[in-house]
Amino acid sequence: MDLILQPSATQCAVTATPFQEGDRVVCFLGYGADGQVARWDLLASAEADFTLPDRTICRWVHVFKPRSKDDNPERTLKLGAETLFTTLCDPAAEVIEANTPLIQFLTLMLERKKLLRPKGLTADRARRIYEHTKTKLLYEVPVGELTPEFFMKVQEQLGVLVGEPKKKAEAAPVAAAVAPVATAGQ
Repeated sequence: MDLILQPSATQCAVTATPFQEGDRVVCFLGYGADGQVARWDLLASAEADFTLPDRTICRWVHVFKPRSKDDNPERTLKLGAETLFTTLCDPAAEVIEANTPLIQFLTLMLERKKLLRPKGLTADRARRIYEHTKTKLLYEVPVGELTPEFFMKVQEQLGVLVGEPKKKAEAAPVAAAVAPVATAGQ
């Protein structure tokens, strides 16, 4: 399950100022005016001047590092559940409370795909510890209940990850009556 998005930008979406190594960059994932999923990267200092999209999916903050010449740009374009999880749960990233339900759902998906392995609870029992099977890195995810209210809270975010539900086409009325079938011997 992958989304194809533009890679992180090299300049602010608000001021067009090029990012410098060490800048705090705020990233938004949401729906653009054309209805397509889009990503906006901006300097933290310009966030107040940014007009949020009508439908924001999530937000995260990270420290900018210029791409190395060895980076594979095509690989960076793919943002799947796994990369979105590692981006939102990066210990160096700022914790954003609004992303918690999405992180919990991504954890559930990745645990089911055997990409995350549960390792127990933190000492205060407020977070579950998971090991990423590929990198062996540990991630802490807030404990939460998977209730109908939980799924209502992340419905729009889930739509991006698993696809929007298709609207049922109304059944077309039958225009002609079905003629009786003749059987042998009649």
